[in-house]
Amino acid sequence: MRISVDTDRCVGAGQCVLSAPDVFDQDDMGIVLVLAEPADEPAREAARRGGATR
Repeated sequence: MRISVDTDRCVGAGQCVLSAPDVFDQDDMGIVLVLAEPADEPAREAARRGGATR
């Protein structure tokens, strides 16, 4: 799984960080950062939930 971030669409709500804190973080402006690719299936599923477009 490869994760990329569309910073123009990030609203800084932090839902991705709450869903997958080992994968995502936020910078000082609240924009998402990818820390690491998810290592296993539970982490990949958490990353999918955190990055879901609603």
